[in-house]
Amino acid sequence: MTPPRFKLVACTAQHIGDRMEQQDRVGIFTSRRMPGAALFVVADGMGGKTGGAMAAQQVMTTAKGLFEEYSPSVESVHALLTQIVYEAHTIIKLSALSSEKEPHSTFVALVLQPERADWAHVGDSRLYRFNAAELVQRTVDHSYVEQLIAEKKIRPEEAQSHRLSNLLTSALGTARLPDITFGSAQDISPGEIYLLCSDGLWHYFSDAELGVILSTAAPRAASERLIQLTRERARGTGDNCTLSIARLDPPDPAPKKRYGRS
Repeated sequence: MTPPRFKLVACTAQHIGDRMEQQDRVGIFTSRRMPGAALFVVADGMGGKTGGAMAAQQVMTTAKGLFEEYSPSVESVHALLTQIVYEAHTIIKLSALSSEKEPHSTFVALVLQPERADWAHVGDSRLYRFNAAELVQRTVDHSYVEQLIAEKKIRPEEAQSHRLSNLLTSALGTARLPDITFGSAQDISPGEIYLLCSDGLWHYFSDAELGVILSTAAPRAASERLIQLTRERARGTGDNCTLSIARLDPPDPAPKKRYGRS
């Protein structure tokens, strides 16, 4: 049997912020058909008094069900992530017709396997990939301000304070099919840290600050620190705050063989 390349240490955390309802959802799932792999998902629901929570929960239900039945010998992880998005999108749209609400949701997901990582996102919930404290990759939001940055109409540092910073260009449950952006990393190794989070968290941090916090504390302690700082910086106007952390630690040493007389 091939020895493990890393030990996965993971956690999730949430805070309702200063809202009346928690409309974010987060989950970590495993699959009997894909031993040694894990699916991480964050969804930020929007629309109506309870529509956002319903949409985000539908993302979780769809992701969990499809991952449990996923067979890597039949389809790719890319196909799995695509199916999750499109199926959840369709069900959310049907829910809107029956409930007379306007539910939408963002989506960001990570599939970790023993030798690689794959992810996808829709909207402005993000994935960060760090090597220790150094940012290696980050998703780019499907948002109006990111379009302005790409068109060089505003500078990146102006994005968070822009009056239309919350305007999305893609989400699940809208009239048009979601745009999905994919990413992957091969030969993943100990020292890497992945953060998935809603905009209620990342809005208050620079990339560098996130890297320092994640690399200097265990995932549970880091999540508590991030939420504490988010609440302080929100000053009574904070959104729902949700995150999941996956850290790749060195594997535990193999137990020494003991020899004795038979």
